[in-house]
Amino acid sequence: MEQQSDVAGYLEPGGKNATLVYILYLVSLLIGFTSLIGVIFAYLNRGKSASWVDSHYTFQIRTFWIGILFSVIGVVLMFVFIGIFVLLATAIWAIVRCIKGLQLAARNEAVPNPQTWMF
Repeated sequence: MEQQSDVAGYLEPGGKNATLVYILYLVSLLIGFTSLIGVIFAYLNRGKSASWVDSHYTFQIRTFWIGILFSVIGVVLMFVFIGIFVLLATAIWAIVRCIKGLQLAARNEAVPNPQTWMF
């Protein structure tokens, strides 16, 4: 029974769910579709929790869409051989954002500026 409630905590709006979304984003670097699951969680749960958690959901949604934008640009630029560098930079950018978000979520702190493109 205790294990079931732990799992439910990760699926409901809150700090555990925000942490799960960051983990899904990091896993998506190896298995691409998990970021879709993460962004769905972020959209469904934004506005249903404390304001510090909502800042994480906004940060995560922006991370997803900005990452998609630069990934598409990187794929298009693969034809002129600089796309690999754009894709590598996008992956590093996403990893840094997720690690920063995980650290803040572990301390129950809001993302200072969730609207930023950087970190």
